[in-house]
Amino acid sequence: MAEWIDCKISDIGTVVGGATPSTQKPENYEGGDIAWITPKDLSTFSGRYIERGERNITETGLKSCSTQLMPVDTVLFSSRAPIGYVAIAANEVCTNQGFKSVIPNDNIAPLFLYYLLKYNKDRIEKLGSGTTFKEVSGNTMKNIEVRVPKYKKMQSRIASILGSIDDKIEENARINNNLAA
Repeated sequence: MAEWIDCKISDIGTVVGGATPSTQKPENYEGGDIAWITPKDLSTFSGRYIERGERNITETGLKSCSTQLMPVDTVLFSSRAPIGYVAIAANEVCTNQGFKSVIPNDNIAPLFLYYLLKYNKDRIEKLGSGTTFKEVSGNTMKNIEVRVPKYKKMQSRIASILGSIDDKIEENARINNNLAA
């Protein structure tokens, strides 16, 4: 039987917020090739791995604000408007301020972290605060308590089983879309 440990999100990864370059400055966007993801991009996204959003930003745009380029396998988690969209970065990406993404530590399987955050979505959403709309702060995200298998090998096995199920669901969706067309 696998050994599970209690920890906080900050124990298994680095929580990173995003930002938006000024939209009043065309040089932040025009001709950009840096993937920039917003919660809107995930609203219609049904896969697990995302490469790009609707818009890209330029190097100038990246340097103009506090967004940062995050590595492959970063787990993106929308923290407002709405809370709980989840995807894994298939390549380097940055996000707007609507995210509290988690760059997994070496001892955490990224796909397991993805499923862990999806599983805890409702609990995380309840921790949100705000008057206009609910938002989960970086500090709140860092301190969310979770249980994880102690060893990455077991995390990967669990994620593999869940991933196989999602593969079948995605394949069925493709078949249904083809039949509908």
